[in-house]
Amino acid sequence: MALLLPLILAAEAPAKPAVPLASTPELGKAEGKCRAGESGPAFLVDVVGLKDRTGKLKLEVYPNNDADFLMDDNVLVYQGKAFRRVEEETPASGNVQICVRVPGPGPYSIMLLHDRDNNRKFGWWVDGIGFASNPRLGWHKPKAAATRAVAGNGPTRISITLNYRNGLGMSPIN
Repeated sequence: MALLLPLILAAEAPAKPAVPLASTPELGKAEGKCRAGESGPAFLVDVVGLKDRTGKLKLEVYPNNDADFLMDDNVLVYQGKAFRRVEEETPASGNVQICVRVPGPGPYSIMLLHDRDNNRKFGWWVDGIGFASNPRLGWHKPKAAATRAVAGNGPTRISITLNYRNGLGMSPIN
């Protein structure tokens, strides 16, 4: 019996409030993009454990509470809550670091997707996923507290290890 994390994530998602703001892959990108010379609150995320150099990397920042963690971007933006997104091509070689700005110092939940097939959503069989604080992944989405990172007044460095399908579960590549 294979339980699929995406189905569980969808089943656990709260009902989506109706909002007049269309969901688009561009939401949160302008606010999340780091700019040269900025010194405000941001996360410098070291990406660890890439399976390969295909596809894109998508980093998303959410409020650090279970109700808003992994909520639809259009709902969060419409409600004026913290949501940031950075999406980049996976570099062909070298160390990988992604920078994302945040609204201010404090705790956030962070998710990183290695979208190997470039379809802009998590695919259990193909893609990698990781979270701030690197919680062990089970059959359910992690609690917001397990994915917490605290931003300081300037750039805060963290490391996220990607997990890929391994048997019936998800784990880092050995």
